[in-house]
Formats: sequence, structure tokens, C-alpha cells
Amino acid sequence: MKKYRIKSKNILNSTIKEGFVYFQGGVITDVTQNELDFDQEINVGDNFLSAGFIDCHTHGAFGHDFSDCDADGVVKACNYHFMHGTTAILPTTLSLDKKSILLSLENVEKAMKSCELLCEILGAHLEGPYFSPVQAGAQNPDFITEPIEKDYIEIIKRYGGIIKKWSYAPERDANEKFFDCLSKNNIVASVGHSNATFDQLKTAIQKGLKNVTHLYSCTSTITRDKGFRHLGVVETAYLCDDFFVELIADGKHVPADLIKLAFKLKGANKIMLVTDSLPATGSGEARGNIGGIDFIIEDGVAKLSDRSAFAGSVSTMDVLIKQCVGAGVSLNDAVLSATKTPADSLGIKKGRIEVGYDADFVIFDKDINVLKVISKGRI
Repeated sequence: MKKYRIKSKNILNSTIKEGFVYFQGGVITDVTQNELDFDQEINVGDNFLSAGFIDCHTHGAFGHDFSDCDADGVVKACNYHFMHGTTAILPTTLSLDKKSILLSLENVEKAMKSCELLCEILGAHLEGPYFSPVQAGAQNPDFITEPIEKDYIEIIKRYGGIIKKWSYAPERDANEKFFDCLSKNNIVASVGHSNATFDQLKTAIQKGLKNVTHLYSCTSTITRDKGFRHLGVVETAYLCDDFFVELIADGKHVPADLIKLAFKLKGANKIMLVTDSLPATGSGEARGNIGGIDFIIEDGVAKLSDRSAFAGSVSTMDVLIKQCVGAGVSLNDAVLSATKTPADSLGIKKGRIEVGYDADFVIFDKDINVLKVISKGRI
């Protein structure tokens, strides 16, 4: 089995170090400054080496929508993100009817086995349909509902093995029945499109809820009732130290000052950058439709056709890192939020340049232009 070595002056792994990274059979075997045996070397020079980016929330790219494209379309969309540094991905659905959700999961499962796939599909992220209509955003209100037990049990029974994450509004989950089902099946539950108060989240938090879907986007904030203030999802995420939060750091959904504030208050170890990218990403399209909702591309972001709200991003992970650095976040912290933190939130052995971890790497220059991507040791 061939032994590889990457020589780098700038290994990004919480700190920046110079040295060698050895890998074999898709796994990192050593990170050292010592000369060891190898068969092939990749010399990074003055460029940067980081672990591969992990995108836990993307709806597609290159004209392919994970909610309704076939398996080949799933592969092509994932491969587009791979070219921008994403080595592991969670194709994400929208609020749909049960039949459509099952079909999208079937196609994701097929795509996971494709020999044409460049990155690794870790599984699927179901975004909805158990949301608050008040926080629908670009989700189709025709499909938004409270958790329907017979539906989610059937979905999990058939595809629970590939569903890694499910975003929902906890205030619509009576007695935490849906949350308990997710926990039982090792599916990460995430607060999304939710109008919940802290009081409505307390029981689920006590049971282990600790993820928020795209913080600031369709997440409740402080409200007043007869003068009394109640924390929303945003404040709950900051109050609870162990909460992981997604951040669409494209400079549009979350502008530079808010990116800086989120990193200051939450820290890179709990922020996971997500693209929330639409199929229009990389396609050159000026408008489109996703989940029955029309959108336009304007000012570098997707907007509802009436321009009342954003509908998703058209960014890739390298763009998010550039935006974070431009906002004053250190390169180390920005990369950490695209690698280690999403891996930690999913409980997987990725996102770090350490012995025993998957050999997923991105090589990029000082301007964060991706030069080379390696997935599980495949060059």
C-alpha cells in the first residue's frame, strides 16, 4: 500500500506549524517534523494545509437540487462543492411531503455508493417539515406541520441509517416525542425555523438538545409579553455553552460585524460554517425555484422573488472562510469552524490533522483559493 507525505510550512491544526503529514490507506499515520519513509510527496510550499471542509447544510449546486434531483445530480452537486474544498457533506432537503422526502433519501443513498463521487457523503440532513410557520423563511408553508409520528417513524425505519441530522422546531414537538425518537436512532436534532422561547426549549435541552440550524436565520430572539422578556433561540444558543450553531457566514445572511460578534461570544469550537447553498450555486442562473418557492439571485445571495427575505446562499465553503477572515476572525478559527467543529457536532473522526483521522485535506493559497483537495487519501 502506497505511503504518502505532505510537506508543509503552514499546517493549520488549531495552530500553524511546519512539518510533515504522512498518510496511508486513507488514514493519517503521523504528523511530525521527522523524516519517515514515503513513496510519494506533495510539497505545499508556502501555501496552507488544512483538514478537509465539512458542510452540514447544503441544498445543492451546479443546477442540482438535493430535494428532487436523481442520484447522478446528487453526485454532480457534491463534486462541485468538492472543488471548493468540501471533502465531507450532508445533502440537505427542504420541507416536503413524505413521499418526496423518501425519494430524496433514496437518491442520496444511491449517490453515496457512486464511483464518480469525489467527496464523502456522510448522510443526509433533513430540514423540516416540522417547523414553525412564523419562521418559515424560504420553506414552503404548504408542507410545514407539527411532527407526524407515523410519517417520521416510517422515514427513520427506511433510511435512519443515513439520516445524520434533522432540523425541527421544538415548540411543535409535544412531550419531546420526536426528539426522543431522533435520540434513540442516533440522529442529531437541531433547532431550526423555530419561534421557541427558552422555556419551551428547556426540557429538550435537559434531554440533550444542543444544536441550532443557521443561527440568526429563522431563529427567534427576545420577545416581550406584558413587559416580561423571554429569551429566544438566539439567546439560548449563547446561554448554553455546549450548543453548536450553524452560521451562514456569506457576508449576507450574517454580515461581517455579526460574524465577528458570533465568534466572540460563541467561539470557533462551537460555530460550524454552513453554506446553505441553493442549486443555483455555480450554475450562473439568475432565478429558480426550490421546494415550490421562487427565488432570484441578486447582490451575491438568493432572495425570495418579492425580495422580502433571503432564500439561501450561493456560496461555497472557501467563500465562507474568506468572509470570516475579512470580518476579523483568525484564519485558524475560521478553518476550525469549517473542519473540527462540524465533525465534533456529528461525532465523527474527521476535521483534524491528527493520527488516526481520515486523510481529508485542502491546500489553498494566502488568498484562500483552493489549489488541491484530497478525500480519504485519494489525490
